[in-house]
Amino acid sequence: MELAIYEAFREAGIEEAKAKAIHKTIHATINAAIEKTVDLSQLATKSDIEQLRLETKAEIEKTKADIIKWNIGAIIAAAGIAMAIARLFFTAA
Repeated sequence: MELAIYEAFREAGIEEAKAKAIHKTIHATINAAIEKTVDLSQLATKSDIEQLRLETKAEIEKTKADIIKWNIGAIIAAAGIAMAIARLFFTAA
Protein backbone atom coordinates (compact mmCIF):
# COMPACT_ATOMS: atom_id res chain seq x y z
CA MET A 1 0.00 0.00 0.00
CA GLU A 2 2.76 2.41 0.93
CA LEU A 3 4.61 1.81 -2.30
CA ALA A 4 1.39 2.49 -4.18
CA ILE A 5 1.03 5.82 -2.37
CA TYR A 6 4.59 6.77 -3.28
CA GLU A 7 4.05 5.76 -6.92
CA ALA A 8 0.77 7.69 -7.06
CA PHE A 9 2.57 10.85 -5.90
CA ARG A 10 5.31 10.30 -8.47
CA GLU A 11 2.74 9.80 -11.24
CA ALA A 12 1.01 12.98 -10.13
CA GLY A 13 4.21 14.83 -10.84
CA ILE A 14 5.47 15.33 -7.31
CA GLU A 15 9.25 15.22 -7.19
CA GLU A 16 10.93 12.18 -5.69
CA ALA A 17 12.21 13.83 -2.49
CA LYS A 18 8.76 15.23 -1.64
CA ALA A 19 7.04 11.94 -2.50
CA LYS A 20 9.46 10.07 -0.20
CA ALA A 21 8.90 12.60 2.59
CA ILE A 22 5.11 12.32 2.27
CA HIS A 23 5.42 8.54 2.16
CA LYS A 24 7.52 8.49 5.36
CA THR A 25 5.05 10.81 7.12
CA ILE A 26 2.07 8.65 6.16
CA HIS A 27 3.95 5.50 7.19
CA ALA A 28 4.86 6.99 10.58
CA THR A 29 1.31 8.22 11.16
CA ILE A 30 -0.20 4.82 10.35
CA ASN A 31 2.27 3.02 12.64
CA ALA A 32 1.60 5.47 15.48
CA ALA A 33 -2.16 4.98 15.10
CA ILE A 34 -1.74 1.19 15.15
CA GLU A 35 0.43 1.32 18.29
CA LYS A 36 -2.17 3.48 20.05
CA THR A 37 -5.10 1.23 19.16
CA VAL A 38 -3.54 -2.25 19.39
CA ASP A 39 -2.03 -3.57 22.60
CA LEU A 40 0.49 -6.01 21.16
CA SER A 41 0.95 -7.71 24.53
CA GLN A 42 -2.66 -8.92 24.32
CA LEU A 43 -2.27 -10.65 20.97
CA ALA A 44 -1.97 -14.43 20.92
CA THR A 45 0.63 -16.19 18.84
CA LYS A 46 0.16 -19.58 17.22
CA SER A 47 2.26 -21.15 19.96
CA ASP A 48 0.08 -19.48 22.63
CA ILE A 49 -3.03 -20.95 21.04
CA GLU A 50 -1.41 -24.39 20.68
CA GLN A 51 -0.33 -24.34 24.34
CA LEU A 52 -3.87 -23.38 25.42
CA ARG A 53 -5.29 -26.18 23.26
CA LEU A 54 -2.96 -28.74 24.86
CA GLU A 55 -3.75 -27.50 28.38
CA THR A 56 -7.47 -27.65 27.64
CA LYS A 57 -7.16 -31.17 26.23
CA ALA A 58 -5.23 -32.30 29.32
CA GLU A 59 -7.89 -30.79 31.59
CA ILE A 60 -10.66 -32.53 29.62
CA GLU A 61 -8.83 -35.88 29.89
CA LYS A 62 -8.38 -35.40 33.66
CA THR A 63 -12.06 -34.54 34.09
CA LYS A 64 -13.05 -37.54 31.98
CA ALA A 65 -10.96 -39.85 34.18
CA ASP A 66 -12.52 -38.35 37.33
CA ILE A 67 -16.05 -38.86 35.97
CA ILE A 68 -15.31 -42.50 35.09
CA LYS A 69 -13.77 -43.09 38.53
CA TRP A 70 -16.75 -41.62 40.38
CA ASN A 71 -19.28 -43.44 38.18
CA ILE A 72 -17.61 -46.80 38.81
CA GLY A 73 -17.59 -46.05 42.54
CA ALA A 74 -21.28 -45.09 42.45
CA ILE A 75 -22.18 -48.28 40.55
CA ILE A 76 -20.30 -50.44 43.08
CA ALA A 77 -21.98 -48.60 45.98
CA ALA A 78 -25.42 -48.99 44.37
CA ALA A 79 -24.79 -52.71 43.81
CA GLY A 80 -23.73 -53.10 47.45
CA ILE A 81 -26.85 -51.31 48.67
CA ALA A 82 -29.03 -53.45 46.38
CA MET A 83 -27.41 -56.62 47.71
CA ALA A 84 -27.89 -55.48 51.32
CA ILE A 85 -31.57 -54.73 50.68
CA ALA A 86 -32.03 -58.07 48.91
CA ARG A 87 -30.38 -59.91 51.78
CA LEU A 88 -32.60 -58.09 54.27
CA PHE A 89 -35.85 -58.99 52.54
CA PHE A 90 -35.07 -62.30 50.89
CA THR A 91 -33.14 -64.25 53.48
CA ALA A 92 -34.74 -67.41 54.75
CA ALA A 93 -35.25 -67.34 58.43
